[in-house]
Amino acid sequence: MEISTMILDDLEQMKDTLYSDFDNFWSYNVLKQELENKNTTYVVAKENSQIVGFAGISVCFDEATLNNIVVKKSCRGRGIGGELLETLIELCADLNMKSLTLEVNSLNTPAINLYEKFGFKNLGIRKKYYNNSQDAIIMTKFDI
Repeated sequence: MEISTMILDDLEQMKDTLYSDFDNFWSYNVLKQELENKNTTYVVAKENSQIVGFAGISVCFDEATLNNIVVKKSCRGRGIGGELLETLIELCADLNMKSLTLEVNSLNTPAINLYEKFGFKNLGIRKKYYNNSQDAIIMTKFDI
């Protein structure tokens, strides 16, 4: 697997399958704006030149926010999310970030386990954050 900085050509490659093969939360237009934003960085994971996942961070001063980690539905459970997360943590270290913060659905146990494995700590809960019904857990990694 190869992980590299996401470019517009990568997004174009995913355009027709973004909703069906990944998740419907991140639209083409939102991701295009993210790629054009100088404060965000996205990476893609590729196998045989095919995109199997992507992830991104936003940077503000010396703190970063994990915007997303999305793995192709047919490729989940193979460690791709962990490799993307590790790449973003290394990027944060290179940028001298003091912390990396994220929000995760309290029902998303696989993601929570992944974040805990990488040293993220639970800092609090945002009640009814998702669709005004499901809670979000706020997690931060300080030792970057």
